[in-house]
Amino acid sequence: MSRRTYLGMPAFPRAAELSTREATLRGNLRHATHTIRDKRAKAVGELEDWTRLRAAGAAVKNRTLRHLDHYLEQVEERVTAAGGRVHWAADADEANRIVTDLVRATGEREVVKVKSMATQEIGLNDALARAGITACETDLAELIVQLGDDLPSHILVPAIHRNRSEIRDIFRERMADWGRPAPDDLTDAPAELAEAARLHLREKFLRARVGVSGANFIVAETGTLVVVESEGNGRMCLTLPETLISVVGIEKIVPTWRDLEVFLQLLPRSSTAERMNPYTSMWTGTREDDGPRAFHLVLLDNGRTDTLADTVGRQALRCIRCSACLNVCPVYERAGGHAYGSPYPGPIGAILTPQLRGTEGPLEQSLPYASSLCGACYEVCPVAIDIPEVLVHLRERVVEGGEVTRQGTKVTIRPAKGHAAERAAMRAARWTLDHPGALRAGQRLASHTRRLHPKRLPGPGRAWTRTRDLPEVPAESFRDWWRRTRGEEERRSGGGAQERTRGEGGKRTRGEGGGGR
Repeated sequence: MSRRTYLGMPAFPRAAELSTREATLRGNLRHATHTIRDKRAKAVGELEDWTRLRAAGAAVKNRTLRHLDHYLEQVEERVTAAGGRVHWAADADEANRIVTDLVRATGEREVVKVKSMATQEIGLNDALARAGITACETDLAELIVQLGDDLPSHILVPAIHRNRSEIRDIFRERMADWGRPAPDDLTDAPAELAEAARLHLREKFLRARVGVSGANFIVAETGTLVVVESEGNGRMCLTLPETLISVVGIEKIVPTWRDLEVFLQLLPRSSTAERMNPYTSMWTGTREDDGPRAFHLVLLDNGRTDTLADTVGRQALRCIRCSACLNVCPVYERAGGHAYGSPYPGPIGAILTPQLRGTEGPLEQSLPYASSLCGACYEVCPVAIDIPEVLVHLRERVVEGGEVTRQGTKVTIRPAKGHAAERAAMRAARWTLDHPGALRAGQRLASHTRRLHPKRLPGPGRAWTRTRDLPEVPAESFRDWWRRTRGEEERRSGGGAQERTRGEGGKRTRGEGGGGR
């Protein structure tokens, strides 16, 4: 199945309904996510100060976001002073146009790419293809996805939905279309698959004149960009080409090198369960005798400034793309990454995508509901993003509408269609809880009619009870149970205390049970 674009993806419930039927997909996901999260837990457990590191990471990100305008200007100044050139992109179209024009100016028709979430977000590969430019992915998992005419389904391991046999078949069938073919006798042994990819990619590295990357971090005080990876392909792309173009979200800034130290401890343990990344590449502008001769930094907004205006939702911008939340999420494990219709799957995608794109589309309206709110994602997040809090916040936005920021302007959005019954139910619940008499009457009515209750709800509730029974209503409410079992005892003890406080002539005196009045 070709999945080269996320455009037109159905809402999450429909997409998840289809993906959960694929037994092979679910098996691949279950094995991979359980393996990764078990290794991560051991790596994190080695650090006694992990909780303090986590708090420090959140604090650094919060401080940076509060003063983001200052740090962005500092980055531009430092990168320019080091020989680079900074471009500002308000949205995906502008970023794609900038990168396409820069590649065209070199006269090249092929670029090599470092794994980059930002370029996936803007659809850069497709934009370059429309301009007659081939973008070659060099990360092993991204290569598998590209050769398979597929889409990534995980932040860290984009081909997590493929097993070794599927990868062998993809290499055999498609590798020749992109360059050096796979060996005829290729098996599904990991070493053989890695060697086939290495030989295929080596030719591209050696002839490439233009490289495209993202960045994990930008250090504002020097204008230094940082890429962490496990394979070494990123370093080849960052050092061999004559021109390097980096597309980076504006939230990737850290103020100082000392701040970077915190994240170089948090990220590898949370993502690959390693104490440090095998390859950490850093570059500042250009140098005459080392690396690319031309460096361009494209700072990408694409909804990030609007997200920053939301005091609850802005914490999503702290994300360092470790993918730990995906590996513990029961919804992601069963539905897979493609069901989220975005380069950002899993819990972080469920809160980031609706904020970057807005909640006007059916897919974006459904994503805040793609969670059980179990809280496991918050527990493992290395920068303490309270994903359940943001999910509930976005659900309220979908159901109630209200004021949001779009392209820097305050606008009022209408409630999403299909939630009228939910709104009515919540308003009725609020009124009932505000009126204790009505609540008691409703509880007693429910108890007295409990034998007549169905096990499945009709109408809008049908979907919820399709896979679960309604809880049985108890024979009496807690209030009635308490009054029946404890009420008489309290009345007796209260009455006795009253008698002991009465003096001669029946006059009340200060004493036990009298309250001192």
